[in-house]
Amino acid sequence: MKRVFLIVIDGFGVGELPDANLYGDSGSNTFLNLNKIVNLNIPTLTKLGLKNIDGLNLNCKGKPMGNYAKLEEISVGKDSITGHYEMMKIITKKPLPTFENGFPLEIVSKLEKKFGVEILGNCVASGTDIIEKLGEEHLKTKKPIVYTSADSVLQIATHTDIYPVEKLYEFCVQARKIMKGKYAVGRVIARPFNTIDGKFERISEARKDYPIKLKSDNTLLKLKNAGLQVFALGKINDIFASNGITDVMSSHTNLHTTESLFEVVKQKFSGLVFVNLVDTDTLYGHRNDVVGYAKCVEEIDKNLFKLIEKLSEKDVLIVTADHGNDPTTSSTDHSREYVPMLIYSKQFKSGINLGTIKGFDTIGKFVEIYFNLTKEKLNILEILWKN
Repeated sequence: MKRVFLIVIDGFGVGELPDANLYGDSGSNTFLNLNKIVNLNIPTLTKLGLKNIDGLNLNCKGKPMGNYAKLEEISVGKDSITGHYEMMKIITKKPLPTFENGFPLEIVSKLEKKFGVEILGNCVASGTDIIEKLGEEHLKTKKPIVYTSADSVLQIATHTDIYPVEKLYEFCVQARKIMKGKYAVGRVIARPFNTIDGKFERISEARKDYPIKLKSDNTLLKLKNAGLQVFALGKINDIFASNGITDVMSSHTNLHTTESLFEVVKQKFSGLVFVNLVDTDTLYGHRNDVVGYAKCVEEIDKNLFKLIEKLSEKDVLIVTADHGNDPTTSSTDHSREYVPMLIYSKQFKSGINLGTIKGFDTIGKFVEIYFNLTKEKLNILEILWKN
């Protein structure tokens, strides 16, 4: 029984990439900048080697029990789709389209024709801000709220008193078909909301993502086709549109995702457990909430300790991220950063600095080699094995 637990701390970068200036992200370093302000209490991540990563220059006593590196993204972009896809050996060579001035009239016209009603918004906005701003008008006119962000997304928000969630999902399916070619956004996202105590509140558990179609040659499909299990926890299934996934435990909060993780680790199987912990990004990074982000990372650290205690001899733990989201900068967008790669297993050596490695796809290569799905070789895996 061989298992790999791949934990993605969403938006947890470790320093600007060489081309960060092209993305407006010079000076971004999500972890280091955060730690300078808060002095994070993260004993588990520290033991895994996070603070020993090249370029962080943090003084750490003792040898880490994990092995550590920082990964350089080779895809173009800095969004969740691009980062997660690259981990599974899908390289994005062209940036996914973004719409800083809203969607063009031809797209708006097609959406309204399919929906059978005009739309509201068509702008770059925070999801919480836009329902507060346009929620009442939406209730009066029944017009869906359509908006985007700095990411490659089209989001549709509707109140459950106006449209059942299933109808909102229909809108998103129609929008996904429209958003193709040069308008092929990474994700179309359903954002239902309701009214609680007189305030509009998003229904996070009913959110649904419709990502761009996945390429066939990737690590997830290789695992599935080999008869191995692929668990998708958090928003992983939404990101990959169920492709290559055998078991789904969807959640849009760290609490529920972690509960699912602890259920999965009890089970006997061979395969990959792919986990996204989204709160660091969605709740805190995009809102420049330094204190909230710090507390969230500290909670993740506690749960990683509990997970490590439950790992068996042939289990491998990999902790990484999909991009940065530095809450200490003026930007509320993702940041173009290196990400950590922390690797731990009882069968591996410990305390090895694997340096700076080009490509998030190093993770996919590692997984494929570990499960004997390829003849490709990876130096770091050979380095890690105990004699």
